[in-house]
Amino acid sequence: MDEGAAVAVLLYYPLVNPPTEVVHQALLYWDGLASVVPLDPEIREAAIAPPLQALEQRQLYTPLTMPRQLIDEEPDDGPPPSRQLREVLGEELRSFARERPLPGPVPHEAFLLPSKTEAWLEAELTESRLAERLPGGRGLAMTREVQELVVGMLAREIAWRRRDRHLFPYTERVDAQRRALRPAPNNRGLAWEMELGQLLPVPAVAASLNDVLAFREKYADERRRLMRALHRLLGDLRRDYEHPADVVAQLRVELDEAVADYRSAARDSRIVWVHRSVTATVGLAAAAVGSQLLPGLDWCLGVVGGFALNVATREIRPVTRRRQDHDFSYLHRVHTTLR
Repeated sequence: MDEGAAVAVLLYYPLVNPPTEVVHQALLYWDGLASVVPLDPEIREAAIAPPLQALEQRQLYTPLTMPRQLIDEEPDDGPPPSRQLREVLGEELRSFARERPLPGPVPHEAFLLPSKTEAWLEAELTESRLAERLPGGRGLAMTREVQELVVGMLAREIAWRRRDRHLFPYTERVDAQRRALRPAPNNRGLAWEMELGQLLPVPAVAASLNDVLAFREKYADERRRLMRALHRLLGDLRRDYEHPADVVAQLRVELDEAVADYRSAARDSRIVWVHRSVTATVGLAAAAVGSQLLPGLDWCLGVVGGFALNVATREIRPVTRRRQDHDFSYLHRVHTTLR
């Protein structure tokens, strides 16, 4: 990850509109917020809630459409990215259908809006009996599991394909993240998993959007210093995965100072703050699979900002074409308060 001038944007999934707390998180600790929206302008306008429309006017929210972001120029070697994604996602959906055959009609638990997906994906979903077309072209109905699998995988692929900014997949749904990262039998990679919630306080839900925006502007230096330090920590852990404790030791002073400055700014504000669980998953380089790291390990790397910094290893599904600097995702448990 480039911690310099690169724009770092929180990419929310699986819905268009995130919970209020995730919006606040994006405004405080990221350069902006994005989510995947339908391609059709009228449907897109109706789908985006007023708070996001207001943020879009301020250039703090970016609606992303799947075709525009996934049909990229062809790489120098290998198949085009769009064909790679089609193969990987298609196989995952067929495997899902075999493992969980529906005994009856497709439940209408969740939906994909019209033009939020491409024609090949709609055909794959309906032919596998994982989704059903709604009358009048109103989109696809499916189980919540299928929606989370599809949009979660698309979010990870969109995140690493963008050239103009860094996008970080981010969800409040435990199952959505689990399905987006679930390793396939023949496609497994290792990742760090780290709890960061104690270092990233968020406003209580009652805080107004205007108050959060005012804090964002007034304490811009403190915010950026904290996120720059955390991004550097995660990026260094990804590269130097065999010596995680050394990475934390080298950055401890910078992290401690950034956390202290941000806490001082938070105390000076009129906002009531809470700590929620925020877990970062950092995909490691392919070489980590052949190292001494194994899934299911966990240990404490040290104390940062007065809190123990714990890390664990887990298996994930790598993105279809791995970029050397970028495979990060976040889980924000909006109902889990840290003490």
